Amino acid sequence: MDLRDTVLNMGEWERLIHRAETGEITEPLENVDRDDPTPYDAIFVGGGAGGRFGSAYLQARGGRQLVVDRWPFLGGSCPHQACVPHHLFSEAARELDYARWNAGTLWFGEFDEKRASIRDLIELFKAGRNNPHAFMNWQSKEQLGMEYILNAEATVLDANTVEVAGRRFTARNLVLGTGASTYVPDIPGINLPGVFDFATLIEELDYEPSRCVIIGGSKIALEYGSFFQAAGCQTTIVSRSPLMRTASLHHVDEDLRTYVLDGMRKRGMELLEGAEPLEVIGNGKVTGVRVRLADGAELTIDTDFVFIGTGERPHSQPYVDALGVEVDDRGFITVDSRMRTSVPGVYAIGDLIGSPMEMFKARKCGMTAARNIMGEPYEFDFSEYPDFLHTTYEVTWVGLTEAEARAQYDDVVVIQMPPKGIRDDELALPCAEGSMLYAFTRPELTGMQKAIYDGKTRRLLGAHHVGFGAKDAFQYLDHLLRKGITIDEMGDMNELFLNPDHFIQLSRLRAGNSNLVDL
Repeated sequence: MDLRDTVLNMGEWERLIHRAETGEITEPLENVDRDDPTPYDAIFVGGGAGGRFGSAYLQARGGRQLVVDRWPFLGGSCPHQACVPHHLFSEAARELDYARWNAGTLWFGEFDEKRASIRDLIELFKAGRNNPHAFMNWQSKEQLGMEYILNAEATVLDANTVEVAGRRFTARNLVLGTGASTYVPDIPGINLPGVFDFATLIEELDYEPSRCVIIGGSKIALEYGSFFQAAGCQTTIVSRSPLMRTASLHHVDEDLRTYVLDGMRKRGMELLEGAEPLEVIGNGKVTGVRVRLADGAELTIDTDFVFIGTGERPHSQPYVDALGVEVDDRGFITVDSRMRTSVPGVYAIGDLIGSPMEMFKARKCGMTAARNIMGEPYEFDFSEYPDFLHTTYEVTWVGLTEAEARAQYDDVVVIQMPPKGIRDDELALPCAEGSMLYAFTRPELTGMQKAIYDGKTRRLLGAHHVGFGAKDAFQYLDHLLRKGITIDEMGDMNELFLNPDHFIQLSRLRAGNSNLVDL
């Protein structure tokens, strides 16, 4: 279907995407200028976050690009099955948490477990997910001037050629960005009906679960598990590694970790660390999971719902076969700081190159590849970045943990709330937008925060927060931390009262001291 000379509105795009999703339309959706003799500077294989932003950046730099995706929309798995539903679920978990803790007080009614439905929220998401898809297709065509072929898979033939729907396209460079999918562990019974990952949960769940076992301790295990628990589905996480200590999470402060996991336990979740799943049990459908605990004892957990949270593996094998690109021991394509693979003229971006599996990384990887293709030497180091996860809280951190700081610096100063020596149920701080009700009803639920400074240079080394409303500030704290912001500069800022992160106010209380001490 040639869309080049057709301008669709949002509703028309949504209907077109839906028809393609349901198989009513099987032909490619094309916005390609067939009359332009200019060779392509790059073909982006995969139109997710990295492919779309990389294409836009390359086009803005005066290059010609083509992006190809098997789905009938740009944007990839994030708005379709991954990031967007998890944010919706996390917001629902927060609201359910409020309703449950405050049941029967003020204007809150008694909490009705039967009205909290996992399926209802999934259906709500599915009914609305084509809206952002439609916008990205429209914006990429009408505002960004991108060329694309959607609803068609690209087959890479060599370092300059891809085949799409029987036609061949050539370019000076290829940018590979086809992402990753859930790593399914080799456990007996793992393929039984009733076992889901983040994608099949959205597409295939056809009943309301009553009991959940999560296999794996990844970020997604904590996030989805917190939603399942908040929705009234009793949840157990089975993790070989200590939670929040997996390789994909870095700089997790121990006080932050303790607060988060304690909060999950307060809400009724069962956290089995150092445990190994042995078998998913069932007869035509999941009925239980057999587990070996940390002490060697075996336990069978009855359940009607198993969720896999063991991380992801890349879709790299086609490029190994076609191009011979180098990969690591888990199959992720190896690249340098300019996103160049081992094959000249071939770049790889996003989840295809490994952790962190984060949106900022995918987008900046695409941008980095585009800038280098257009002759601008540009490097991207994504080893240090602000990170977050959701439980019923926003959990956000950047920079060093207290333990890491003490290992690297002689004089470390810690500013935190609640301060050491005061129990969290004795102090309704830190409180701000999102936790004011908790401050007056259940102070132990308001959150915690910690700022870490080098006492000699007075520079901020790390910041850690559990609560509500502070997450957005951490993208700016990341920038300021890299610039070397000091406690004095933090204290000189103009804060918004009540500011969710409180770091400015607390820093000001110590900024006047020539010799810094803990607060």
